[in-house]
Amino acid sequence: MAHGHVAYGMRASFGTAHVTPDHIAAWERGAALPDAHELAALAGVLWCHPREIMGRPRTLREHRVACGLPPEDVARGTGLPLDVYVRMEETGRWTGDKRQSAKLGDLLRLPPRDFIAITGLEGELARLLTEAVSTRWQAHARAVAKLISVERKQLNEPLAAMYHEYQALMTATLSRASGSTASGEDGRRYVEEIVDHFWARLPDGS
Repeated sequence: MAHGHVAYGMRASFGTAHVTPDHIAAWERGAALPDAHELAALAGVLWCHPREIMGRPRTLREHRVACGLPPEDVARGTGLPLDVYVRMEETGRWTGDKRQSAKLGDLLRLPPRDFIAITGLEGELARLLTEAVSTRWQAHARAVAKLISVERKQLNEPLAAMYHEYQALMTATLSRASGSTASGEDGRRYVEEIVDHFWARLPDGS
């Protein structure tokens, strides 16, 4: 559909009188992002779900818009003043406490990977995973499960596999060193990418 046809459909059927073909073009280029009402109207004209238009949401605002929620609803649902929540969206930095973060995850139906990224917990996850693969993974499974809000049994296979991968890399490094001090480059690279390794192995984690 041409931009003009889409804009007309939104104005005629969904009450978005301000939308012009230029709006549609800007959204298409990624130069601007429709608000929740505009996205719902656009999806209605195109006969699809809002998430199909946006692709995979990445930011806090994109997740909210994909759910069709105005900022007022998210602020109220998480127990935050509206201006505080809006500032979080604008800065891209979530600063809510654990209770507010849990409410945010439920409200926006965030999968574990997006929840961790949005709430700024990737550093803590990386620390726990590094300790798990370098010591005893079983001792860290409970903490990881609690952090990402999944059942502990879901982590047994991913953490065990990652432990063996990392230990194999370190063993190979020591063998190549032939008794000298090993550089551990492979092990360091694995740790640097450990969060990605984890999400790749966790069912429904991405």
